[in-house]
Amino acid sequence: MLKQCEGSHAVAEAVALCRPEVICAYPISPQTHIVEGLGEMVKSGDLKDCEFINVESEFAAMSVAIGSSATGARTYTATASQGLLFMVEAVYNASGLGLPIVMTVANRAIGAPINIWNDHSDSLSQRDCGWIQLFAETNQEALDLHIQAFKLAEELSLPVMVCMDGFILTHAYERVDMPTQEQVDAFLPPYEPRQVLDPAEPVSIGAMVGPEAFMEVRYLAHAKQMQALERIPQLAQEFEKVFGRAIGGLIHTYRADDADTMVIAMGSVLGTIKDTVDEMRSAGHKIGVLGITSFRPFPLAAVAAALKHCKRFVVLEKSLAVGIGGIVATNVRMAVTGMGLKGYTVVAGLGGRAITMKSLGALFEKAGRDELELLTFLDLDWNVVNKQLEREKQVRRSGPAAEAMLRDIGAVAARNY
Repeated sequence: MLKQCEGSHAVAEAVALCRPEVICAYPISPQTHIVEGLGEMVKSGDLKDCEFINVESEFAAMSVAIGSSATGARTYTATASQGLLFMVEAVYNASGLGLPIVMTVANRAIGAPINIWNDHSDSLSQRDCGWIQLFAETNQEALDLHIQAFKLAEELSLPVMVCMDGFILTHAYERVDMPTQEQVDAFLPPYEPRQVLDPAEPVSIGAMVGPEAFMEVRYLAHAKQMQALERIPQLAQEFEKVFGRAIGGLIHTYRADDADTMVIAMGSVLGTIKDTVDEMRSAGHKIGVLGITSFRPFPLAAVAAALKHCKRFVVLEKSLAVGIGGIVATNVRMAVTGMGLKGYTVVAGLGGRAITMKSLGALFEKAGRDELELLTFLDLDWNVVNKQLEREKQVRRSGPAAEAMLRDIGAVAARNY
């Protein structure tokens, strides 16, 4: 059924259609509307046979999710930014225990300084935690990926994050095709857990494991992610048969067949990139797009195959590994080792900085001439940065950098030094 709704509400309805039995809720922007919507559905009775648990923190949310999933309940939660960091110990426990929890991460920058706007630094900080990570480009994709996530998680007994850009998607009103309960039931079978805590047959989980077996346990987590590499595209095909939409998979390409330059990105920025590429194609530039849906497991072979005919690639990423540069780009470079391609990393959109078609067009033209630096910061104000660096060189107690730079651009009251 076609309907116009907020991205968060679309995700809440999709999760409800998956018949969760436990929802652990703690509000943090920009995911709050998701758990609020689910709470309203539980209270009204529209979502039946589900326990909605209000907890006191994000750490408690994941801890409760671990407990409910371990007892055999289909379990869901959501978080963002500092909330994800607060639950990190339990996040690692969930994957280490092989529990099929599904969690929405409404991507938001990590402080300090405090920033509530979108980038990918929160979920990418947890790239090695053992969770599958799927990134949505649109609200339709976010909706559909949640349905696929429950099936994927439960088949492999692995937790899954579905990542959607905070505010850009979560608070945007778009038309989505909301499936029926019958469609979801035809795709997603009732939950049959691989492991269950049963009082009649008590066991310990998460107990101490020494050097004699720890490496094997960790390898098993890796082996399951490799299984996910095969299962994710299969689930996308099964989903298309039931719902009539090609959503999901490991990657997707756009105008890539004859491209000399390929732009690689994740999330909602792909829409702006595609519009820019359309304009550049009209002007005669051979440029295409590679969107990555599955960041973990990372599809090395699929990325290599998508780039085998191009001359160069540009990875546009909304995150920064301080001290080295790109996060996604590092994975892409692993995929194309030995292929002789020129590769560029562009960090953009941190903390919600706008990524415009004008800036992208100039950037891509420069890349096509191989004039980009290996690491570029899109629309970075070098005057502000250099002024702060000079200030710190001249004044021992120059004060907090963030506040000083805000004063330089007139965002706060000035102060004499």
